[in-house]
Amino acid sequence: MIDFLKRLLGTPQGGLGLVIVLLVFLAVVIGPMVAPHDPEQMSILARYKPPSASYWLGTDQYGRDIFSRLLIGSRATVVMAVLATLAGTLVGALVGTASAFVGGRVDEFIMRTVDAVMSIPSLLFALLVVTLLGSSTINALVAVAIAFAPGMARITRSVALLVRKQDYVSAAIARGESSAFIIRREMLPNVIAPIVVETTIRISFAVMLFATLSFLGLGAQPPAAEWGLMIAEARQYMHLSAYILIWPSVAIAITTIGFNLLGDGLRDALNPRT
Repeated sequence: MIDFLKRLLGTPQGGLGLVIVLLVFLAVVIGPMVAPHDPEQMSILARYKPPSASYWLGTDQYGRDIFSRLLIGSRATVVMAVLATLAGTLVGALVGTASAFVGGRVDEFIMRTVDAVMSIPSLLFALLVVTLLGSSTINALVAVAIAFAPGMARITRSVALLVRKQDYVSAAIARGESSAFIIRREMLPNVIAPIVVETTIRISFAVMLFATLSFLGLGAQPPAAEWGLMIAEARQYMHLSAYILIWPSVAIAITTIGFNLLGDGLRDALNPRT
C-alpha cells in the first residue's frame, strides 16, 4: 500500500489529482458544517453582491451566499455522480466478466447488445431514461448508471478474456466450482485494476452529466443547491453579476479535472511497468 501511494504521488497528475479530489470530498463531508450562511436564506438587500469578507464568493439573484450554496451543492453533484458511477461500474463489471466466462453465442449476444446501446451517446441515453422515469435526482442517478454500464461491460470483458485463460480459472472449473463462484472469486478480483482507473475517470463525466441534466431541468429541482441548476438559474442574471455563473462553472471544472488527473495517476501507479 505504501509503495502504491509512493507511485501515485510520484506522478504530477496523480499527486495533484489526489489533492483536488480530497478537497472535493472534504467539502462534501464538512461543507454543511462550515458553510458561513444558510444556503436558502434570501435577502433582497444583498442581491448581486461581489466577493467580500461577508460573502466570500458574492451573492446570487436572491441574495443567497454563493460559497455556502457551492458547499451544500457538492453533495448533490459529487455524491450522486460517485454513486451513479459505482452502480454502473458494478453492473457493467458483472455483465462483462460473466460474458467473458460463458463465451460462445451468449457472449456474442451480450456484446452485440452492449454495442447497440453504446452507439447512443451517454447524454442522449440519459435524457431518454430521465424522460421515461421523470425529472428527479434519483431518476438522474439511475439514468447515469444505466448509461455507464455498457461501456464498463465492454472494458471489463476485454480484460476478463485474458483472465479466463489463466490456470487458476481452469483449476476452479476442474474442481467443479459454480460459475457464480468463479466469476465472483476468481475473475473479478483480477480485473479490478482497469476497472478502478476507468471508474475514477468516469466520475468526472458523471459530474458533468449530472450538471447537464440539472441544467436542462431534468435532475435536481429548485431550490436545490446543485451546481448545474445554479448555472441554469444564473443565465438570465449574468449581465447583472457574472459571479453567479462563474463560480459553479469553476467548481464543476475543477472537480472534473481532479478526477481525470487522479485516473491518469492511478493508471500509472497500478501499472508500474509502463
